[in-house]
Amino acid sequence: MARIVILGAGIGGVPMAYEMKELVKNNHTVTVISDSPTFHFVPSNPWVPPKWRKPEDLKIELAPIMQKKGIEFIQKAAVKVDPPNNQIHLNDGTAVDYDYLVIATGPRLAFDEVPGLGPEGYTTSVCHVDHAAVAAQDWDKFMEDPGPIIVGAVQGASCFGPAYEYLMILETELRKRKIRDKVPMTFVTSEPYIGHLGLGGVGDTKSMLESVLRDRTVKWVTNAKVDRIEQGMMYVTEVDDDGNEKKKHELPFKHSMMLPAFTGVDAVRNCGVEGLMNPRGFVVVDEYQRNPTFKNIYSVGVCVAIPPVEKTPVATGTPKTGYMIESMVTATAHNIRDELAGKEPSDKPSLSALCLADLGDTGVAFLAVPQIPPRNTTWSKKGKWVHLSKIIFEKYFMRKVRKGISEPFYEKMMLKFMGVVRLK
Repeated sequence: MARIVILGAGIGGVPMAYEMKELVKNNHTVTVISDSPTFHFVPSNPWVPPKWRKPEDLKIELAPIMQKKGIEFIQKAAVKVDPPNNQIHLNDGTAVDYDYLVIATGPRLAFDEVPGLGPEGYTTSVCHVDHAAVAAQDWDKFMEDPGPIIVGAVQGASCFGPAYEYLMILETELRKRKIRDKVPMTFVTSEPYIGHLGLGGVGDTKSMLESVLRDRTVKWVTNAKVDRIEQGMMYVTEVDDDGNEKKKHELPFKHSMMLPAFTGVDAVRNCGVEGLMNPRGFVVVDEYQRNPTFKNIYSVGVCVAIPPVEKTPVATGTPKTGYMIESMVTATAHNIRDELAGKEPSDKPSLSALCLADLGDTGVAFLAVPQIPPRNTTWSKKGKWVHLSKIIFEKYFMRKVRKGISEPFYEKMMLKFMGVVRLK
């Protein structure tokens, strides 16, 4: 009997556990290690600061669900992954042995790379539900004395969608409160153009998102390096297409949310072994989601090393979106099952993107098959239906987590009809 250990219990880790258990039944053990007792539905974090959601609305207690599914759940923080010894060292001094390890930790938020960035500095974050709760307190103070708002993503960031969402959600809330006229808004991003999204654009996202920002009278600065942030002031260097300094900006703000760059988590990047990760601490995988050096280690989600789509004047990374992660999960589960049966891995994730970006009272949806160009399918649309669909998707995904299901047959059939599948 093999012990399959999944490190992390987020958008990748929880479905990974469910799908793996469904495939191996009781023939092998499945264990989940997480530093949190709850699953967090991260895509809804931008709704927390304006009180469209409460933090507790986005959390699900995992231990009872895992127990019901026959999955061991260890709620402890990992301090070190130890591939040579097939162990994970925990913060209480104990270690967990594994035959197969799936690293699904998500990222470390590298606020330290820009002076003054993050909840411990002068900007807020919606990368974690607890950060979003802190941002809600900052928003309450802002509402007592409104002023300029800056939202965006710093150099090295790879996740841009939540920045656009947060900007437009706040803009919608300000209009509802009839104080939009008191609040200048600026979008500051390392992207070379609006709608790049770390993907070289998807369909018509450039013109669609530029149109949204113009309609909402939002200014923007692209190709932006955030030099430092002080209380109420952001210092930004805008560069040209060759990366040369074009203009210095000193941007005042009363409220700001800037997405950071990511690195691998400390338990991985401090493990001290070669071949597991790249210089940023992201796990290196082959086309089967398996590490080439330690072949009993797989990885899914934001912690996976994927090179940038293209070279940009200011560094941008490639986002790992929800359906893309789910395709990694399915491929990994199938490949571990095959290895347990004495076969070689053969399943490859489709790495397709199907995204719903809420823009307050409207939204942008896009489909990219695969996510990374060149693509077989590229499609993008805008409309109020996207906003409503995002709400429905939140309820649907959280229901899947509560029920212990990864991919119901009706979801698989519907997406297949759209030409979207998890495996190549």
